[in-house]
Amino acid sequence: MQKYNELQDLILESNNIVFFGGAGVSTESGIPDFRSVDGLYNQKYSYPPEQILSHSFFISNTEYFYDFYKNKMLFLEVSPNKAHIKLAELERVGKLKAVITQNIDGLHQKAGSKNVLELHGSVHRNYCMKCGKFYDVDKVIESKGIPRCTCNGIIKPDVVLYEEGLDNETIDKAVNYISNADVLIIGGTSLAVYPAAGLIRYYKGNKLILINKSSTSMDSMANLVINDSIGKVFEGIKL
Repeated sequence: MQKYNELQDLILESNNIVFFGGAGVSTESGIPDFRSVDGLYNQKYSYPPEQILSHSFFISNTEYFYDFYKNKMLFLEVSPNKAHIKLAELERVGKLKAVITQNIDGLHQKAGSKNVLELHGSVHRNYCMKCGKFYDVDKVIESKGIPRCTCNGIIKPDVVLYEEGLDNETIDKAVNYISNADVLIIGGTSLAVYPAAGLIRYYKGNKLILINKSSTSMDSMANLVINDSIGKVFEGIKL
């Protein structure tokens, strides 16, 4: 209980909070985690998921990619959970400056968050590789086989696949928010995915909070560690 009180106090005292989140923020909405025991990486497919979700596989085997992607990567019916909702509330009252997420599901925006930096892109944005025209996710869902643009170019999800680099502008913004933050809250991530996980090293303050069900390699760096459900933790925060 003391740790929850400490978190409450840190949030009440600050108006410059940044949140960095991973898959654990979305699993509580029903989106499966890649690396958990029953996650995507422990299921059996014709190819390893890491290979299917790579740039080279997308280019060479686009139809199979889309069959997998539509069945295993799109969860459009799920709703934001208590963590998403509380983060949006913290932004509305002027305490939270930015949400930096590794997730591609758009649930932070669905909950009402405005300033969301999506390190790995979003399933809700898709673009033609030939002419650059953008499409929403409905175009992908409604297409049979490979989604194509009006110019007949192949449409690609605006998500970062394996073998692809992160967007430099998004990275620069994330570094700026983290390096200037008073309080940095990291939640729902094992901090195992680089280069995204390396961003927290830019934090210069002394109010680093880690909220995750299991321990992480960065726990020793944190000023406060809470091993619990992120939705439960955030639900208890009073503003």
